[in-house]
Amino acid sequence: MSIDWAKAEEKPDKKQAVEGRFLLDLRAKVNDLEKQLSETKNDLTGTQSNLKATQGKLEATTNDLNNTKSTLDSNKTELSETKSILEQVNGKLEDKIQTVNNLNSEIEGLKSNLENANSKASELEANLESKGQEFEATISSLSSELDTSKAQINGLQDQLANIQSSSSESQVKIDNLTSEVQELNSKLTSTQEENTKLNEQLMELNNLLLQKDTNLQELSSDLGAKEKLIEAQTAHLDEVENELGELKPPEMGTGGFASDERTTCPMCGSVGKEIKQIEDKSKVLSYVGHIPMYAKKNVCKKCGYEF
Repeated sequence: MSIDWAKAEEKPDKKQAVEGRFLLDLRAKVNDLEKQLSETKNDLTGTQSNLKATQGKLEATTNDLNNTKSTLDSNKTELSETKSILEQVNGKLEDKIQTVNNLNSEIEGLKSNLENANSKASELEANLESKGQEFEATISSLSSELDTSKAQINGLQDQLANIQSSSSESQVKIDNLTSEVQELNSKLTSTQEENTKLNEQLMELNNLLLQKDTNLQELSSDLGAKEKLIEAQTAHLDEVENELGELKPPEMGTGGFASDERTTCPMCGSVGKEIKQIEDKSKVLSYVGHIPMYAKKNVCKKCGYEF
């Protein structure tokens, strides 16, 4: 005879006659459900720990990528400043070269004037020698003109020397500026190579960042799905606990059945090891997740009777 739960609720203090096999089946079901509940809770705890560890790793990876990106931005800023300085130096060098060209033009003009003056002086001296005494007066005037011309020549020579001195100084400056430009060009070349490498690294890091973002989104979606699964399993655990509470029999007093009462085959009377307990696949009690929980039934090893 099974337990009349309605009568038990109406009169909880009243005793009921219950078959021992039914109590044993009920105890086995309760023990199985409690064991499965404990295993499910342990699995949920492990899943939550793995999710927390995965989130920590994702945050550390994101921080490393942000630091690398900041370093690349700083290197780009330094490269832009170096390019600006090089452009300024190139402009100054072009101005100096233009100044030197102008000075060289002036030197050529002064040299031409000097040659003309020398030519006139030679002509005057030749005229003085040929005409001799006839042109003493003329020689006197020409001598004064010659002196004047020589003075002019000396002045032009002084100017030429000054210009040549300035030209030498300018040439030294040009050489210095040229060496500086060569050094800057060399630095620019190395900087451009570094910039190319940094750009390649930046592209690789951007690709890695995109891949990490994709992985992060996938992990976030997996995390959301797992959280929903945890919530569903938690709700189901609550339902199972409620079912366990409903399935637990009332405590037996002194007049109840002993917990160690052995099952007896109703056909042949076999007991103990001759009776084995198996799952009754035709009776599904509940589901834990997608796993069905079956009822139990006894089978006599001696006569094969199922009860």
